[in-house]
Amino acid sequence: MAEDKDKVEGKKPQKPEGKPAKEAPAVDPDFKHLVRISGVVLDGNQTIVRGLTKLKGIGPQISSSLDNVLGLKHDRKIGSLSEEEVAKVESIIENLNKHFPAWMLNRRKDYSTGNDMHLLGSDLDMSRREDIGRHQKLRSYKGIRHSMGLPVRGQRTRTSFRKGATIGVSRKKATPTVAKKT
Repeated sequence: MAEDKDKVEGKKPQKPEGKPAKEAPAVDPDFKHLVRISGVVLDGNQTIVRGLTKLKGIGPQISSSLDNVLGLKHDRKIGSLSEEEVAKVESIIENLNKHFPAWMLNRRKDYSTGNDMHLLGSDLDMSRREDIGRHQKLRSYKGIRHSMGLPVRGQRTRTSFRKGATIGVSRKKATPTVAKKT
């Protein structure tokens, strides 16, 4: 009844007492929602460790190790990095082989140069295609398996890696038999 009275008089209904309204978190004016690192646009709301894994060639281990090399907190957001810190991240990413041991790099003892390096992005794709092409040209076991579209690393193929529609068991159609008269 009291609510009907308030509606008639034009008053707004009061909120029930109890929990106070939540305040919006303080927004940093320097926070960037999109950050470009090594030519890839990253979400500024993600942590540094998680966000850097969006770069092709950087996984969780390299990303967390990069965070330790930079001396940053693991829970810090990418959007809160200053321009100088972003430039520092990019310079370390370009020279990962100087900051990490050889066993952490993704291209050890490169076929053409013999150097240990860490490839990113399209360079990684291109080197993988060249390696597969070299195996196919040599007609090695791996190359033959790649060219046939079969698994390369010794997996079983009886049930896995099947492509196309399955037929199942097919039976011959039964022909109707004609009864003989005697």
